[in-house]
Amino acid sequence: MKMDEQKLIFGANDEVGLVALEHVVGKEVDEMLLFFRRGRKTEEVREAFTPFLWLMDSQLPEGAPTPLRLEKLAGGAPLNHLAFFRSWKEFQKAVDSLKKATGYTPSAPGAPYFLFNDPIHQHLVLTGRTLFKGLLFGDLKRLQVDIETYTERGFEFSNAERAGDRIIAIALADETGWTEVLDGSKLDEKKLLEQWVKLVQEKDPDVIEGHNFFQFDLPYLIARARRHGVKLALGRNSAPPKVHPSRLSIAERTLAYPKAEIFGRHIVDTYFLAQFYDISHRSLEGFGLKDIAIHFGLAEKDRTYIEGSEIARTFDREPQKLMAYARDDVAETRAISNLLSASFFTQCQLLPYNYQNVCVRGSGTKVDALMIREYVRQCHALPLPQPAREFAGGYTDIFLTGVFQNVHHADVRSLYPSLMLKLGLKPRSDELGVFTTLLAYLRDLRLDAKRKMQQAKNRDEEQHQDALQSTFKILINSFYGYLGFGTARFCDFAAAEKVAAEGRRILQTMIAAIKEQGGTPIEIDTDGVYFLPPEKKIEAFRVAVQSALPEGIDIEFDDRYRAMLSYKMKNYALLDDQGEIIIKGAALKSRGLEKFQRKYLREWLRLKLEGRDAEIPKVQNEFRRAIRDRAWPIEELAKTETLQDAPATYAAKIKDSRRGRNAAYELALKSGREYRAGDQISYYVTGTAKGVAVHGAAKLATEFDDQQRDENVAYYLAKLDALIEKFDALFSAEAQDSRAEGQEKGTLL
Repeated sequence: MKMDEQKLIFGANDEVGLVALEHVVGKEVDEMLLFFRRGRKTEEVREAFTPFLWLMDSQLPEGAPTPLRLEKLAGGAPLNHLAFFRSWKEFQKAVDSLKKATGYTPSAPGAPYFLFNDPIHQHLVLTGRTLFKGLLFGDLKRLQVDIETYTERGFEFSNAERAGDRIIAIALADETGWTEVLDGSKLDEKKLLEQWVKLVQEKDPDVIEGHNFFQFDLPYLIARARRHGVKLALGRNSAPPKVHPSRLSIAERTLAYPKAEIFGRHIVDTYFLAQFYDISHRSLEGFGLKDIAIHFGLAEKDRTYIEGSEIARTFDREPQKLMAYARDDVAETRAISNLLSASFFTQCQLLPYNYQNVCVRGSGTKVDALMIREYVRQCHALPLPQPAREFAGGYTDIFLTGVFQNVHHADVRSLYPSLMLKLGLKPRSDELGVFTTLLAYLRDLRLDAKRKMQQAKNRDEEQHQDALQSTFKILINSFYGYLGFGTARFCDFAAAEKVAAEGRRILQTMIAAIKEQGGTPIEIDTDGVYFLPPEKKIEAFRVAVQSALPEGIDIEFDDRYRAMLSYKMKNYALLDDQGEIIIKGAALKSRGLEKFQRKYLREWLRLKLEGRDAEIPKVQNEFRRAIRDRAWPIEELAKTETLQDAPATYAAKIKDSRRGRNAAYELALKSGREYRAGDQISYYVTGTAKGVAVHGAAKLATEFDDQQRDENVAYYLAKLDALIEKFDALFSAEAQDSRAEGQEKGTLL
C-alpha cells in the first residue's frame, strides 16, 4: 500500500464534526457511541466496535476466547497477527490468558503480544477517525468551572469531609463570554449542586475546564454531592463521573492524581497545561491561577483578590465580594484555557486519542500513536521495542557566570529534526519508512501553516494557523526523543546516539565560530546559545557564524536582552527591553522558600539585572528592619506544607524510627483537630535562638496573635542573611571578575 501523507497525519477517515465517542458495552457485541457537531447541535451515531490485539503467531493460549477473526500482517516483524474480538469482555479474557501463558504483562519488554488498553484509542486507530476534524477551536462548546469553599474556624484550608466546609460558590463561564455565579449565600449547598448539574446539562458542553480541577474542584464537588445525596448527572447519558487513580509525567516529575471521566465529554485542567507549557519556557513562578494570569497579562485591572485564609470571613461579612472574586477566577480560567489549550485541540485532529488524553500524554507517546496507526492502516506487522540503554545526549555548557549586558540568543532551527532528515536517520525496525515520511511532512505542514498565519485575513484564521504550526513544531521536536524513548515501539538507541553526537558537533562548531568572530558565549542549552556580540557590525557577524555550519543547518538569531544573570547550568534570569524578567530553572525561583525570601530574591534579581547594585544594601536593610520591627504580616514568614500521610500514619513511622520529625505533622497531632492526608498546614517559628529545632518551635499560623507577636526574629534574620550571603558571594564584583575568563564545564545530558 502506497504511503498517503494526508492519511498518515490526519487519519484515513475524512468524516468531520466528531466531538466525542464512548464505549458502550452490549450483551454479546459492543458498540461505539459517536457524538457529532452539526451546527450548534450534537447528534449521536452508533457503530460496531471490535477490540483487537497483536500476536506473535496465530495461536491464542488454551482457554482463551475464540477470536471473531484473525488477520495475518505483512512484513518480517514478529508481531504479525491481529486478533479481533466480539466484545471488550472477551478481549480482556484473552489478555488474561496471554498474561498467564507467557508470564509477560502487555507493557513488559519482550512481551510476545501487544495491545492498547483503551477502547477509544483502539477504535480511533482502527477506523482512522480523529476528533474535531473540520472544526475550529471556536466551534468547541467549552464550560469553565471554579468553586469556592468554606473553612471551619480553627482550620486553615477546606476539607470536603468536614461537615462545615461546604461549597459556597460555583462560578461558570463558557466560550461565548457568558458567566454566572451560583451564590451560596442564597442557596443551600444541596440546591447549589443541583443547579450546577442542571446548567451543565442545559449548556451541553463538549469540554469542562477548570484550574486544578482534577485534584480539588471535582473531588470536592463529588464528596459534597455524596453527602447530600445529589446525583452528579454530568454525562451526556446523565451518568456521574467515573474516577480512578492515575499518574502524569511532566518532565522530570511524576504526579499522581484522581483521573475523572465524564460520559460524552472531556475534562481539561489548565493546571496541567501550565506545567506542560513551563517545560520548555521555564518562566512561570508558580502554577496557581493568579500567578499564571498575571504572568500572561490576563488579569483585569479591577480584578477582585481575596487571600485564601480570608475566604470564609469574606463570605460571612461580604458575600457579594466573594461572588465577584469567584466570577473573576472563572473568567481567568477561560482566558488561560483560550491561550494554552488551542494547540491541544489541534493535536486532536491528528492523533487517535480523545481530547482529555491528548492533554496529558507525552510527546513520545503521540509519535508512537501516529506510527502504529499507519502500520495498522497498511496491515503491517509490528516490531518488538529495543532493550533500553543509556546513551550520551545533548550538549549543555556554561562558559560564564555573573551579570552581563546586551545579551543575544541564537537558536539552531529544529536542530535534531534537520539532522535526522539530512542524514536519513530512522529506526531500523521501521520497515515502512513511516518515521522519515512523517517527520518530513510535518515539517512541510508547519512551514505552510506559518505562511498561512502571516497571510491570514482575520483573527480566527490567524489563531487556527498559529495553533497548527505550534502543534507541528511540538511533534517535530519530539522525534529525536522518540528514538531514545524506552517504551516506544520503534525506538532506536543507536540512531538517537548518532543524532546527538552530530548535534554536539554542530553546536561546538557554532560556539567556535562565535568566538572566532569576536563573540563571547555565556551558556548553551541543547540547541540555543546566549552570547555577547562583538563590537563589529552584527549582520556581518551573523553571516560569518552561519557560513561555518553545514548546508541545511540554519541559525535563527531570534532574541536580544538588556541583561542576563547566569547562575549555573540551566539556571539564569533575563531582562527584556520591556523590563520583564524571565527566570529559567528552579534554583532562582526557589518555590520552597518562605514568601519573604522569594520576595527578596525577586527584588535582588531586578536590581542586579538593571545594574543598580548600589541599591541592594538598602533593600537588605529594609528586609532586616521589617523582621526586627515585626512589621510584616505573618503570611510573609509562614511556610505551608501539604500532609501526604494521615497524622496517625506519621506518628507510627516516628515510633518505628522510619522517618524524621516534621513541623506540620507535629502541629497536626498537637492541635486535637481531625487533620487528614491532603490537608495543608501553615506554620511559623517561635522562640529567640536562631538555631532552634523547627519541629519543636513551630506554631500554627492561625494561632498567630498580631497584638502579642512571638515570631523568632533571630531565626528569620538568619534565614535572610544566609540567602543574602549565598548570592552576594557568587555575584560580587570580585567574584565575577575572577570568572571572567570563562568556565569549561561542558555537560552531556
